Amino acid sequence: MEILQAPNAQAPAPATTAPAANVLSSDFEVFLKMLTAQAEYQDPLEPIDSSEYAAQLAQFSMVEQQVTTNDLMQQLLTALGANDMASAANWIGMEALIQGPAKFTGDPITIAPNPPIAASEVDLIVTNAQGTQVQRLALPLGAEPFVWDGKKADGSSFEPGEYTFEIESRANDAVLLTEPALSYSRVTEARIEGGATLLVLGSGYLIEASNVSGLREPPA
Repeated sequence: MEILQAPNAQAPAPATTAPAANVLSSDFEVFLKMLTAQAEYQDPLEPIDSSEYAAQLAQFSMVEQQVTTNDLMQQLLTALGANDMASAANWIGMEALIQGPAKFTGDPITIAPNPPIAASEVDLIVTNAQGTQVQRLALPLGAEPFVWDGKKADGSSFEPGEYTFEIESRANDAVLLTEPALSYSRVTEARIEGGATLLVLGSGYLIEASNVSGLREPPA
């Protein structure tokens, strides 16, 4: 899952100046003038068949209905987006469970391991932003959350920055599975961009709401 740095807020796009209804009304008047001129200047010896008028009117009516349908669909999508925003707004202040790098600022990071039942040993592998493994810790068996405090073996803290976590599960000294670990991060803002509901995390990262695996109340 790709996690992006949240950009600065941008000014909203300018509103359109000509509603579709006005455009249709104007086009229909032009269409009627063309039909009138066509009837006025037709050859009296070879008059236009009335069925042609009916076909042209029907064709314009179909185009008009299609444009109206498109407008209604756009309104529906806008309403659905508003509902998504209202739902996502309830997530603000919650902790979202996500897969991907986490930003260490000195505060502990809660990891949610989920090793297979067959595992007899489980390790947390910590990698820095340069891709270098900086720590390996033995975890208890089970799916209980683990709090990574960002401390080295000598008790000093790791440098603030981006870290990636993996869970390595073993049985009988053989690696069963190595997979990205999920971690919790507080949601600070909800947005809708390009039709997608996005969440801004306390770390400053921006993710799609669909990539959230779980939610929980922040620990007291």
